[in-house]
Amino acid sequence: MIATGTIRPCVCAMALCVLLGASAALAQNGTPPTAPTPPSIPQPLSPAGDTPPTSADPLRNVRLPDLGKRENLSAAMQILILLTVLSLAPAIMIMMTSFTRIIIVLSLLRQALGTASLPPNQVLIALALFMTFLIMGPTWREANDKALQPYMDGRIDQKQALANAQQPIRQFMIRQIDRSGNGEDVELFTDFAGQSRPKTYADVGTLTLVPAFMLSELKTAFLLGFKIYLPFLVIDMVISAILISMGMMMLPPVLISLPFKLLLFVLVDGWRLITGGLMGSFM
Repeated sequence: MIATGTIRPCVCAMALCVLLGASAALAQNGTPPTAPTPPSIPQPLSPAGDTPPTSADPLRNVRLPDLGKRENLSAAMQILILLTVLSLAPAIMIMMTSFTRIIIVLSLLRQALGTASLPPNQVLIALALFMTFLIMGPTWREANDKALQPYMDGRIDQKQALANAQQPIRQFMIRQIDRSGNGEDVELFTDFAGQSRPKTYADVGTLTLVPAFMLSELKTAFLLGFKIYLPFLVIDMVISAILISMGMMMLPPVLISLPFKLLLFVLVDGWRLITGGLMGSFM
């Protein structure tokens, strides 16, 4: 049998261990666990008779402002219209200005020289843009004086401003079509539009005049490019004949003719001649 004096110290030691373990667990958990929160009791709904009467529809008497008047056009709408015009600016730049003729001639010049990527596209486009700004400067100033400024001052409405802005641009396109002798292009698009033959340019709509102007510019640009190509073509033919006569048929003629074409272009100050000729063709 186990003595009673031996059991009592063991029981005391076990109880002490349990107490120490419980205190350690409480110390790790921080605060003692709280009792669970009883579920909230939903409030009873009020009877139908206690519901306050609803007011009338606030959107029933709302009227949209007339956006045709300048004073009713909000700032947000003006910004939206401005962003729309800016998104269409590249197309307007290509269709109704001198940019088309200039960029085509400069691209053909680069091909005639035989330099595939020199000058880079960014340089050619930048040069064409600045030349376009100089050529179209008087036209844009006239459109600004007759359309934009009166509209901003409130003297004319949007419809009148658009009509006034079209007149200088139409005169520029008509003048270039007449100078190039491409009046039949206007008749071509007029016939396809199902309209009668116009007697004057006042009878030609803007939607018909713009593609006729673009077609006229393409013809003029390729004609100028052909004239630029001729001297470089002669150099290529001469170099090819010399190489064939010397028996160097495996040597590419372009490799030999490129330095001579660059030398000729620099000696005659080709960039000034091409730029001056292009800008003079619009004056």
